[in-house]
Parts: sequence; C-alpha cells; structure tokens
Amino acid sequence: MTAGDPPSGTTAAGDRPPLPGPPASLRRRVLLAAPRGYCAGVERAVRTVERALEIHGAPVYVRRQIVHNTHVVRTLEARGAVFVEETDEVPEGATVIFSAHGVAPSVHTRAAERRLTAVDATCPLVTKVHQEARRFAEDGYDILLIGHEGHEEVVGTMGHAPGRIHLVDGPDDVRNVEVRDESRVAWLSQTTLSVDETMETVAQLERRFPALTGPPSDDICYATQNRQLAVKRMAAEAGLVIVVGSRNSSNSVRLVEVALQAGAAAAHLVDGPEGLAESWLSGVTTVGVTSGASVPEVLVDGVLDRLAESGFEDVGVVRVADERQRFALPRELRQP
Repeated sequence: MTAGDPPSGTTAAGDRPPLPGPPASLRRRVLLAAPRGYCAGVERAVRTVERALEIHGAPVYVRRQIVHNTHVVRTLEARGAVFVEETDEVPEGATVIFSAHGVAPSVHTRAAERRLTAVDATCPLVTKVHQEARRFAEDGYDILLIGHEGHEEVVGTMGHAPGRIHLVDGPDDVRNVEVRDESRVAWLSQTTLSVDETMETVAQLERRFPALTGPPSDDICYATQNRQLAVKRMAAEAGLVIVVGSRNSSNSVRLVEVALQAGAAAAHLVDGPEGLAESWLSGVTTVGVTSGASVPEVLVDGVLDRLAESGFEDVGVVRVADERQRFALPRELRQP
C-alpha cells in the first residue's frame, strides 16, 4: 500500500455497519507507521513452523506460542501445528520447535532425554543476549537483566547464567538489587522493552553502581526501536493511535505506552478490526495505525478497511526506516 491508495485486505467488514466518524466537513486521515508488523525474527520463526510442516508433515509440536500473536497461532494450528507448554507433552521421538523467545539450556537437555528432534526458532537477537549472559557469568560478573518478570524471553535468558542473573523489572526495582561485588556488575535487557524506560533504568543502575558495564551493542532489537520511533513521530498529530497486536505481546503493549507518552490523545491495543470500538472515533480526525513485531499485515489491512468505512480513506505513511534484515532458517530446515 502507498500513500493515497485505498486500503485493502482479506478481512473486510462485510455487512457490518460502519463506525461513526467526525462531521463530514472535517478531513479524516490515517497516519500509517512504517516499519510495522513482522520483524526478521518473527518472520524466521513463522517460516520455521511452516517449513517443518512441509518436511515432516502434521503434527509438528511447538513449545509455547511460536510468537505472541493469536492470529498467527490459530493459523498454524489449522495447518497442523500443535502448541504445548512443555516438552514433556510431546510424544517421544517427535519434532518440537522452540519459540522465537528462546529457552534455557535445561529445555534442550530435557528434549534430548526424550529423543525429540528439536528445532530452535529463537530469534538471533535473543541468542545474542544469551551469549552475552554466558560471557559475563564466565567473567565473574553479577548480571542485572532489565525485563518483565515471567516473560518467556526473560525466563530463557536467566537460564543461561543461573545464580548470576538478577531481574530488574523497571526503574522502581533498582533499589531492590543486591550484588556480590559492586566492581563487577553488568546489565542486559529483554529485546522488546520501551527504549526510554530501559535507558531510565540503566541511568539509575549507573548511579547506584558506578562501575556498571553493559552489552557491546543495544539489546533492544532494531525492530522494537524502529516501531517505537514511528509511533513517536505520529503521536502528537493523532487524536487516536491504534496498535494492532495481542495482549501478551510485550512490544505491542509498549507501543501503546509510547504513543501516550509521546502525546497521543488516546491509544488502544486491538487484535484486529473487530476490536475497534465505535466510541473511539468520536470527534477524531487523525488516527495513527501501527502493529507489533509479530502481527501479519492482513490484520492491519483489516483495520484500515474498517476505518475507511467511516471516512478515514486518506492514508499517509510515516516512515522512519527501511528494514532489510533477514535471518536464515535453522540449519535443519534449509534446502540443500
């Protein structure tokens, strides 16, 4: 889709009544973020499941959601993917895929014990954090991992340096940190956090631990940063920002927070066009639209179609970067 083209997609509203918009005398427009949607790690993970199904046939088992998006999971389930919580639920000798969020080494060990064919779809940028955690641990550092408690990526990363990693869940958690040697402290972060909040947490950690060291390069992935920057660019002009994404998607939730902090009058997270509420468009002339890094474009198209029914047909693109990053499939699934 280019600026000015009418939005299209496969999830049109059919015979549903259009959402009400502002008076016809006012210009209604959409600011569409670019980039948005699938990042390279998500694309690789989804393709991993699809390719495994092509090679092995159904069923192919996947430990946890391959990516945090309800639509993607349901689509893969329809093709024969079976999602489980733990490898113990996978029949011995079957194929199991580990999600893009990464796992602890103990998960690989358990899969091997049960003679499972394991395919690791961990995003390479998450693997980078795992490598940093192991290196800092081997060098005797206490590692302060900035992230959200219980998130799969955090759980997996902590498993790579057990006994050495301390979770720091935002700036308010800094005062709770206890380390063995304040001269050997390092920080890492979950890849899908708010850039601004992470930097605030790092600043507070530096004040408390002057010798604090960090990763050689940013842990927050390029896609997360680009999507947050695009939202910041559009937020001040938007009476409403719609973020397409599932509620268990960390980077999608962060986009809503970033939009509000950057000046949007309102911001909401929706799984798809069916999530739009009629009341949101009352008095609004400019709507910003973006999507989390695990969201297929068809869902964004559906939202644009729904908005167009209410007169928001003028679509302008807010572009902050061109993403050309691609990751190869796991070795086991590559074509000869």
